[in-house]
Amino acid sequence: MIDLKSPAELSAMRRACRVAALALLEVARAVRPGVETRALDRIAEDRIRELGGVPSFLGYRGFPASLCVSVNDEVVHGIPGRRRLREGEIVSLDLGAVIEGFHGDIATTVPVGTVTEELRRLLRVAEGALEQGIRAARPGARLGDVGAAIQRHAERHGYSVVRDFAGHGVGRRLHEEPQVPNFGRPGSGVVLRPGMTLAIEPMVNAGTHEVTVDPDGWTVRTRDHKPSAHFEHTVAVTESGADVLTRLPEDASV
Repeated sequence: MIDLKSPAELSAMRRACRVAALALLEVARAVRPGVETRALDRIAEDRIRELGGVPSFLGYRGFPASLCVSVNDEVVHGIPGRRRLREGEIVSLDLGAVIEGFHGDIATTVPVGTVTEELRRLLRVAEGALEQGIRAARPGARLGDVGAAIQRHAERHGYSVVRDFAGHGVGRRLHEEPQVPNFGRPGSGVVLRPGMTLAIEPMVNAGTHEVTVDPDGWTVRTRDHKPSAHFEHTVAVTESGADVLTRLPEDASV
């Protein structure tokens, strides 16, 4: 069952989304060669709590951290630890915050120092795929329109989209109905209605769309070990279109 949010509930979600976005901004600014991924996790947790929230991910289904840190060919759900980031890598950062019983969910992928033009292009295309998906999330459209927009953008540039993992509804629970695949057929699937809140999150691979899961039971990586990029926003469907709840103004500061 899809939970449609009232204006008051959307206001609470907006506060959670702002906390998540501000925390992610601070984490992203801390990325540099030599930093341990567990240090990024501490920044995420500390900032979420300082802003009055609780980390959505910590303990969720047994996940041991507040931040997912996925490097290079790791797609999503990477566990922070003693690994030190290296110049020329890319790192995907994914976190959530809960305030007043509502979650905000957001992710980005950033370069570590200077990266190749090939990797910069992957990041641009993956972020562009997210924007295409957001534009398609308007009332009366269908979920297939969102997935098709993401898939079309990624594949037009020579990349693939992960099919085994998807976006999702978000609100009082971190994962709600419906699933939001990053591929699809236009005109198919659930009709989008005002009050729906979706975590739209393309996972775009440089090679095959196929993935595997590491023995830790969490870390997802590309089967061919080519790099992957992940971007995510929490979006509310409104009468006038998509309202990106996790989008910060350009002058936002931590």
